[in-house]
Amino acid sequence: MDNRPKRGLRLLQCLLLAAAAVGTLGLSSCHSAQYYYYKFPEYNFAGRPVPPSKLAQRVMIAMSVNGTTGSLQIVDASRDIRNNVENTIPNFQINGYSDGMPTNIFNFPAELRGYVYSTSDGSLVTIDYGAEAAKGPVGTFQSGTNSIAVPPTFAHFYGAESNAGVLEIIDSKVGGTYDLNIPNVYRVAVNKGDTVVLAMVRNSDVLYRIFRLNQNQYPTAEAAIAATGSVDCQPLTLPIYCAVAVPGNYDRPGGVYFSLDGTTAYILNCGAECGGVASSVSLIQQAPLTVDVIPSSPTQPNPMISNVPVPGGVTTALSDGTTLYLAGQQLQSDGLFAGFLSTMNLATNAITGKYSISDGTHTKMLFADNNTLWIGAQFCATGERAKLKQNYNCLTRVVLGGPSLSAQVLPNVTPGGSATVPYPNQNNDQYYYGSLTGICWVQNFNKVYTAYGGQVHVFRTTDGSEIDNSLVAVPGTALDVAYMDALTDDAD
Repeated sequence: MDNRPKRGLRLLQCLLLAAAAVGTLGLSSCHSAQYYYYKFPEYNFAGRPVPPSKLAQRVMIAMSVNGTTGSLQIVDASRDIRNNVENTIPNFQINGYSDGMPTNIFNFPAELRGYVYSTSDGSLVTIDYGAEAAKGPVGTFQSGTNSIAVPPTFAHFYGAESNAGVLEIIDSKVGGTYDLNIPNVYRVAVNKGDTVVLAMVRNSDVLYRIFRLNQNQYPTAEAAIAATGSVDCQPLTLPIYCAVAVPGNYDRPGGVYFSLDGTTAYILNCGAECGGVASSVSLIQQAPLTVDVIPSSPTQPNPMISNVPVPGGVTTALSDGTTLYLAGQQLQSDGLFAGFLSTMNLATNAITGKYSISDGTHTKMLFADNNTLWIGAQFCATGERAKLKQNYNCLTRVVLGGPSLSAQVLPNVTPGGSATVPYPNQNNDQYYYGSLTGICWVQNFNKVYTAYGGQVHVFRTTDGSEIDNSLVAVPGTALDVAYMDALTDDAD
């Protein structure tokens, strides 16, 4: 009997089984690789959920297209890519968000959420970090609002609306929105406990605090104003919130830094940079400023502790517990401003150093890996550095420690020199990126992300060099950035 057909059939079956085995192995390998690339520990940090993107290190980028359509893009900050590793998903984003100009991200990774303010419609939208989705607005401020303040208690949200001359308070605890009439109010600041709320007025040396009346304490706003010396109380019948001036020696106050121990508020007096006389820091007690301290007469007690002149200027500040770092600009003899970082010893309240940094209006400051401090500014091309043909970009990296600090403006270029910016923005300027509007620290990864001149730029904390941004650049204007998976709320 001829067994050749049977032997041929068995051979064919063996080949098919082998091919199937190879295919299964290939699928298993792909599955293993994917699992490896996006593996989370059994017990994720602080019980945080695994997000839909499966990305463990996420930076959220607020971007706009022509100011009419916006989005919140998510990039893999450990690999610096917008797509997934397998390249089957071209990009990630926050679902349900489309407001036109998302200019500010308020980042609270410890609470698994953030809030995004859009100047196009005034909305302040809640972002669920676990679900990577927008959860709707907590309220709406006036479009183009100058300043928003969000405390981590999320019981209240504050907006300084300069055009309307209103400080708006959204009370999510008991419900309701209250508009305090403070002409030209343009800055608002709140401490982490939501117990001290301070408001500042453009081109003015007046500082206001907000306090909350007891239930039905006064029948009308007029009666409350007369009894407490407030500039306004709201609502008109049975008022709840009031704004009253805080006595003290201020010079164009434009910001506040609240001490880590909750005892002191450092009022940042902008001085000449904001049309005043001399920049300084006014130290005032927080206890008399709390929202529950109701004035018993129109005359207010003076909470001032001391006033410390800061010749280098001050518009933003940050502390490590022993030193207060102050960034601002000093008026030069030629009428231009030059940027400086000043250091203040918190034990003695003495200015201990002054260092040249980028020019421009300084609004961003954070600590990062490798014992570095990063400072961001806007509108840097019209200062002293540009006149002297020095590097006039808007980002400064400062190496801390030692008897003297080391500061360097980034990217490290000299106008007209052979070295040019490594990744030019759309305007193709070879020496200037533009204003820096957002910065965040990707903790323990030796890098900071920035929204710099309308695009995403990533810098190494080790030496200040720039990482290739071609795979994280967004198809629009980058306005702000936030590290969604930070260990604490202090990475932005």
